[in-house]
Amino acid sequence: MSHKIGSWGLKIADWGSGTEDLAFRHFLGPALVALGLFCGPCGRNADPAVAEAIDSQLASHGTVEVTAELVEIPEGAIFKRDLYDYATILKYRVLRVHRGEVEGEALYVGHYNPWKPRTEAADQRVRVVGGNLRQFEAGQTHRMALEVPIDEHFMGGIVNKYFGQTTNTLYWAVWTNAEKP
Repeated sequence: MSHKIGSWGLKIADWGSGTEDLAFRHFLGPALVALGLFCGPCGRNADPAVAEAIDSQLASHGTVEVTAELVEIPEGAIFKRDLYDYATILKYRVLRVHRGEVEGEALYVGHYNPWKPRTEAADQRVRVVGGNLRQFEAGQTHRMALEVPIDEHFMGGIVNKYFGQTTNTLYWAVWTNAEKP
């Protein structure tokens, strides 16, 4: 008796009696499946927390991708207004640059409709903005896909509590994910 394996037509030679056939089906087959499961993550990032953090949207949007700590949320920078869509500038401390270039360690980033979870922030006016972040809180670490400068990517109201305090470039947040602590 011979066994055909896969579409390549590979055959395992005659096993003889039915006991060898049972050995193949009940031992070798499951052993090969287990080996595949064991070696499947080889050569890939097997850490699920890291894999989850690397969202395909982060890699496919923006010219800059960073991980940064939200330093502060100035008073009055985020407010709920159902009939007024705006972006607010938040200050970050750059922890790591994944793609592109940034100037210095302080980063000023504009977020569209910041009072909404990132999954709900997009609308007819700004269609490509999102992420998994539910709410902005000082001290959080965010992984963001950014565009620069903001005025080439967003034409609308901007709340900038840092106006006159810094001349740093203002970035536009396209995608914002919360990093796991």
